[in-house]
Amino acid sequence: MPGYAQDLPLLLLAAAAQVTDAIHSGTVAAGFTDIRPSHGFAFVRMAPDGATVVEIADHLGVTKQAASQLVDELVKKGYAQRNPHPTDARAKLITLTERGWACTRAADAAMARFTEQWGATLGPQAVTDLRNALARVVVPGRVRPSAW
Repeated sequence: MPGYAQDLPLLLLAAAAQVTDAIHSGTVAAGFTDIRPSHGFAFVRMAPDGATVVEIADHLGVTKQAASQLVDELVKKGYAQRNPHPTDARAKLITLTERGWACTRAADAAMARFTEQWGATLGPQAVTDLRNALARVVVPGRVRPSAW
C-alpha cells in the first residue's frame, strides 16, 4: 500500500527486542544473573495468582514438556514453587517465591526506565500517543519470547 510505512512491522519487532534486552539487563544489574528472558515471560503468567504448567506452556507457546523443564529450573533456582492446586488435585499451581517477586520488581523498574528513556527522546506526549495508538490495534494477550 503506497503511503504506509512498509517497515513498521520490522520496527515493532526491533522495539520488542529493545524492551526485552532492557528488562533483562535491568534484572541482571539488580543481581538476578541466573535468569534468561524466557524466565521473565513465564513470570508474567505466574503473577499474580500462579499458573499450572499447562497454562505456562500455552502462554509461552511451547510444549508442556518444555514448560515443565522451565518450571523445574525456576524452582531449583528459587524463583518459583509448586503448590497444591485449589481445585484440581492432579495439577500443581506454580507461584513466584519472594525471590521471584523481587526479580519481577526489578523487571518493573527496568520497564519504567525504558519508558522514561523513550520519553526523554520522543517527549512524553509522543510516548503517550504511541501507547494509545498501539492499544487501539494490539490485542492484549500472551507475551512470549520470539526466540529461546
